[in-house]
Amino acid sequence: MAVVCPECDTPILIDADEVEEGETVQCEECGMELEIVSTDPLELAPMDDVGYDDEEDAHALDEDEE
Repeated sequence: MAVVCPECDTPILIDADEVEEGETVQCEECGMELEIVSTDPLELAPMDDVGYDDEEDAHALDEDEE
């Protein structure tokens, strides 16, 4: 199955039967790390240094540092 990289719109071929939620894949075109968040349907989420690239999580971490 092909999914599209959210950064560069390049199709990424992934066999949904061969992967599990939580695994990471890398876009060969732009190098972005993506986490498999669902296998049915196949869905990817961008990763940053902490995990999901989610503003809410990043904001919560900022509050913890204060």
